[in-house]
Amino acid sequence: MTQTGFCDSRPLLDLHKKAEERRAPLRTWANTRGPKERRSLAESEEPRGPHCKTTPECRWARRMPVSAEDGIVMGYAEQNGSTDGREEEVLLQCLHGLPGLRVLVPGLLRREMELTMETLGLVHDRTYAWDIFSDMMRSQLHYTFPCMELPRPFTDAARAIVVDWLIQVHEMFNFSEETLYLTVHLLNRAMRQIKVSISNLQLLGMVCLFLAGKKEECLLPEISELCFLMDNSYSKRQLLRMERRVLCELDFELSHCPPLHFLLLTASIAHCSDKVVWMARYLLELSLLENQCVVFQPVQLASAALCLARLVLQEAHSPESETAWCIATSLHICSEPMLQRIMHILAVTASGAQERETRATFVKFSTAKTLQVSGHPGLQSAPYLLGPGGAPVRPQVREGPLKGMRAGETGHYMRTHT
Repeated sequence: MTQTGFCDSRPLLDLHKKAEERRAPLRTWANTRGPKERRSLAESEEPRGPHCKTTPECRWARRMPVSAEDGIVMGYAEQNGSTDGREEEVLLQCLHGLPGLRVLVPGLLRREMELTMETLGLVHDRTYAWDIFSDMMRSQLHYTFPCMELPRPFTDAARAIVVDWLIQVHEMFNFSEETLYLTVHLLNRAMRQIKVSISNLQLLGMVCLFLAGKKEECLLPEISELCFLMDNSYSKRQLLRMERRVLCELDFELSHCPPLHFLLLTASIAHCSDKVVWMARYLLELSLLENQCVVFQPVQLASAALCLARLVLQEAHSPESETAWCIATSLHICSEPMLQRIMHILAVTASGAQERETRATFVKFSTAKTLQVSGHPGLQSAPYLLGPGGAPVRPQVREGPLKGMRAGETGHYMRTHT
């Protein structure tokens, strides 16, 4: 899928080109001709069909102009005339009062979705935006797992160590964010479908990153570089054999709709600030380390991360921003208890991220580029913000050989301590 602007990726189109230069190549000359060459009827002749009408009808058409203030409000205007703005004033009062917003949400959401997907570069033609989003909502059902249990001999701790190491390698190669989410998704599937020993878990993770890069990236590292990052513990032949095995076991099915896309769409519709978006992205990436998050759908994870980010930052909101947020929350397809459950998992993980041995994501989001959201003091008390049921449960920090391990040393520790 086309990468988004929040991910610092390449746009699909040259948006500086004129509309005539972006015209579809299959459009013929006849389609661009206007009706000026049409023969005019004589006084004695009568129109033979509806296509021969010379005087246009005065119809009322529903137009959706975007307000310059909040980008949400839509009005009704006559197609060949002007209005006095009374309809827009009534609609404004309705939106700010919020009594009739539920009736208008489907149309508003569709309009905002079309504008957002076009702005983020996810679609070429706005006409197909809603169809693409509907397919994203349907296809995400295939990206979850019925249970969170891992087959033996894998454990949640071993999986978290490998994912944390993959985040470091992904950051070193400067891959896109879609590549990281696809890598972890392929790893979750491979760990449940392929029988490998725990000593080959690092090799399996590197193969998943290699396959995700082939699907999402334009430039890939050499196989020798991948082997070097694993301390040359595996040969090129072993890596290629594992790649062939993963492709065959997964039936060459490498598609994935990451939760990051749902997060960016919801945040754009809700008009969230940059700090809220970066905080939500940090919380969403922390969910990759938690094996218990694999049972949730991508849109549910994105909704919980964005809600928790707003709760932690406690920014002031205007009536327009609250209206936009109300429209954006109609994308939430999970119940309130499930949303609270996911938020509690993310809050507990974020509160202890600095003290854990798997802290690559914490370091990644502590830079000035990411607005240093991982060091926000509100994350330490995030579990307390969720009410009585959100009591903090600090993860146990194990002091041992894995503390401060560099890339390439994880596989050696696994092979010598299992």
